[in-house]
Amino acid sequence: MLIEFQVSNFRSLRDRQVFSTVAGNFPEHLESGSFDPKLPGFGRLLRSCVIYGPNAAGKTNLLRALQFVQGLVLNSASATPSNSAPYSPFMFVKSARTKPSEFQVTFVQDGVRYEYGISMDAERIRDEWLMEYVNPRGRAIFERTYEDKRKTYTWKFSSFLKGQRSVWSEATRSNALFLSTAIQLNSKQLLPVYEWFQKRLVVIVGVSTLNPVLTLQLLNKPDGKAKLLPFLREADLGITGIDVKREAMPSGPGVIVGSPYIEQIPGSATPNLLRITLSHATESKQDVGLDLSEESAGTQILFRSAGAWINVFENGEVLLIDEIDTSLHPLLTRFLIERFHSSVTNPRNAQLIFTTHNASLLDQDLFRRDQIWFIEKGADNASKLYPLTDFKPRNDERLESWYLRGRYGALPLLNEIQN
Repeated sequence: MLIEFQVSNFRSLRDRQVFSTVAGNFPEHLESGSFDPKLPGFGRLLRSCVIYGPNAAGKTNLLRALQFVQGLVLNSASATPSNSAPYSPFMFVKSARTKPSEFQVTFVQDGVRYEYGISMDAERIRDEWLMEYVNPRGRAIFERTYEDKRKTYTWKFSSFLKGQRSVWSEATRSNALFLSTAIQLNSKQLLPVYEWFQKRLVVIVGVSTLNPVLTLQLLNKPDGKAKLLPFLREADLGITGIDVKREAMPSGPGVIVGSPYIEQIPGSATPNLLRITLSHATESKQDVGLDLSEESAGTQILFRSAGAWINVFENGEVLLIDEIDTSLHPLLTRFLIERFHSSVTNPRNAQLIFTTHNASLLDQDLFRRDQIWFIEKGADNASKLYPLTDFKPRNDERLESWYLRGRYGALPLLNEIQN
């Protein structure tokens, strides 16, 4: 579960921006829009959040910032030692180009709340810290700070952190994270923190990353079709069945009819062609099968991403996705959101955070007021993130109408559209 994310001096996010999934004191959609994380001394969290804003306002950069932290956690310890830490500061102010980028992620893993932070510049990780909240007060697990005068790090370790702390700290390179290095050197205590980034956080930027791998893996399982078919049926696509046929890849030049997927067989130099056929009900009660390539673009996208969606629900993951409604009908987008809002289809409290331009989703029948966020870029090219609740909307306010009329900001300028 994601609770909060803070970022500053990363791409267009110059000043500190704070994104939160902590539910406010609003009565609407209490059970569908929020849930109880069962944390000592803590309130409810939101099941989903939507972020609106014009093109180039910084929506994608916000998602990329968390993806950036995830990449550091998973890969920095194994990166080439000569590589400097990646660094993408705000470039439109000279002083910001050398100022550290800062990130802080607050999340829940295995029923424990953690707060993990990083500060870095082009040369090194400058600060790194981890707080653990086994009770409302919390305790510092480790802290790492670079001192410019001494040109070295100072380290602080809690007595609660067990293991070879001095070995881990000495092995941590200046452009790598202590968390990543300790995991590489078999720290079991820090493994839940690492696994949240590895197994619970999914960031999708760009529709091209919605590949069919997880869907095809699901179809290879004995109960795969039984899981996939209800998901597609619930989307009201009229699909009654799924058929998968494997064919040997033809040798030599030739035309492959349709758009089959290619399945690489372990230990074999010759891959298979996978042909997917979806059956549809007809008035004569005789099903008609269509090759997946003949389905609508929306159906094809939903099919190839279905494995990922089902995985998110089964594992209680946090999914951040950019432009969720690209090539999807608004009703399909709404269907996916409603699955997150249902305790039946989302029993493990997976969370969805997404960006969109689809103003029709600004509906208080679908979202609580605290689930809606906006981001816009000022004349100084810096992005500003803010929640709808800053405007104190009424619980019966027509959000779509007021947004399109400019009340909440985060709209493209008309002269930008005309140009």
